[in-house]
Amino acid sequence: MRFGLLGRGFVAGLGMLLSGGAALGQASALPSAEPGAQAAAAPQTSANPLSDKGRALLGAMVKALGGDAWLNREDWVFQGREATFYKGQPHEGAPEFEEYYRAQPFGERVIIISHYGVIIPTDHKDLAEVWTKDDGFEVSYKGVKELPMQQVQDYQRRRRHSLEVVVEEWLKEPGVLVTYEGSGMVERRLAEQVSVLTASNDAVTVELDETTHLPLRISFEWRDPLYNDLNKDSLEFDDYHEIQGIMTAFAITRLHNGEMSGQRFLTKASYNAKLPADLFDPTRPLQKKAK
Repeated sequence: MRFGLLGRGFVAGLGMLLSGGAALGQASALPSAEPGAQAAAAPQTSANPLSDKGRALLGAMVKALGGDAWLNREDWVFQGREATFYKGQPHEGAPEFEEYYRAQPFGERVIIISHYGVIIPTDHKDLAEVWTKDDGFEVSYKGVKELPMQQVQDYQRRRRHSLEVVVEEWLKEPGVLVTYEGSGMVERRLAEQVSVLTASNDAVTVELDETTHLPLRISFEWRDPLYNDLNKDSLEFDDYHEIQGIMTAFAITRLHNGEMSGQRFLTKASYNAKLPADLFDPTRPLQKKAK
């Protein structure tokens, strides 16, 4: 999302879908992020009450996530463990990872930490993935190489359907349709569903906790270019912690066509660390310390 390196880009993709994937704009872009505002589209009115309610819920979501603090994140560092699944069965092991993310210009670096040693096992940062706006690279002590095109396309697809892209880009597009779809359940929790449909017929469904308005799941469908069948990818968010005024999901589950394909659990998160620019340069070699 491994998530990323074991699952070829999975850790990076999850982190992106949850926390990044677009240049984060100013809080004023959404009235809900302003002090005292109640909804993303509070000043807007339309002849469609379901659209008004949908926009209001998305505004409440942004406010619940942290408002200005969430919208204006510059970078972040996530640490934790992850595991991948195939047909519901977990792959062996749950390695540690470090994820470094920069909002603008976009960049992401995910490092897998191996733990081995003959006498005293120690941590080894011996593999990483670096993502730029248009490409992906694998970095090892053997050098750097471009990732397969299919993996890059999958990453970019998930990035285009991230929560941030929906808020920061989709909602500003002409002709976008936001609709309240009613209530449902996400892992035994009452959730309110909001769909967002662009003029080009790209769509996501966001499901929010009925009480806290925090996102519980985001889903989108896409058609396989080779087999022409319809696929559905989802991310489910749980175990929120407030970090520097930002509500951060410490448990993330990825599903593909209804089957679990990966999980990750954060152990540490921090924001606005002023990460060095060369950290997101794929030519930068692996180092014991990422910063």
